[in-house]
Amino acid sequence: MKPAVLFFATLGAAVPGFLWTASAVAAEVRVAVAANFIEPAREIGARFTKATGQRLVLSSGATGQLYTQITQDAPFEVFLAADRATPQKAIDEGFAVAGSRFTYATGRLVLFSKDPALVGGEATLREGRFTRLAIANPATAPYGTAAVEVMKALGTYDALAGRFVQGNNIAQTYQFVETGNAELGFVALSQIAGHEGGSRWLVPGSLHAPIAQDAVLLERGADNEAARAFLVFLRGPEGRAVVERFGYGAGN
Repeated sequence: MKPAVLFFATLGAAVPGFLWTASAVAAEVRVAVAANFIEPAREIGARFTKATGQRLVLSSGATGQLYTQITQDAPFEVFLAADRATPQKAIDEGFAVAGSRFTYATGRLVLFSKDPALVGGEATLREGRFTRLAIANPATAPYGTAAVEVMKALGTYDALAGRFVQGNNIAQTYQFVETGNAELGFVALSQIAGHEGGSRWLVPGSLHAPIAQDAVLLERGADNEAARAFLVFLRGPEGRAVVERFGYGAGN
């Protein structure tokens, strides 16, 4: 494992000249991105390409599944997780660069249905007037973990457990709701940010642990200046603007 690299301050100071010199960086950056953040990542990637000429290659999935791929030598250079623990684990286990981790977004959980009359706050869970409830796999997807925490906090978990339709990640979970395979589901606010139909309950943050989503530079990307530049861009004003427009809280 390489020694800690505190590159944000150094690179950040040089961003203007650095970002506009396409020849100074590699041609592409391979990014493993949590499923909930794939659409914002695409837009941020397009803006990054416009500013630098460098291309992002995005692979999305559940955070736990992506980390398993990283440990099995997948060619990712940057990891945008849906939690804080997994990027820190990547550092601790020698797969990521110490000093590179930061929170790029804070997720919001929503109970959503395409039926405009179904969701009416926490009472929807207590009354249970539905047959199928979609959640992401809590073993690998932080949004699934948060959904379980919410139901346990409300005392509805045991009554509803037999109705779960479980997605491998939050993207598949949303698809279950969108296609009608589940009448409602716990999804990310970012997935319905531009969706005006249906009914929804923005879950209070007090009912689950914060969904702080951290980014980290992986060891494979330690020598790729474009990977470092992308993390600075993500943390900068253009990246933050996209993050907030998709319904996330800002990072740090």
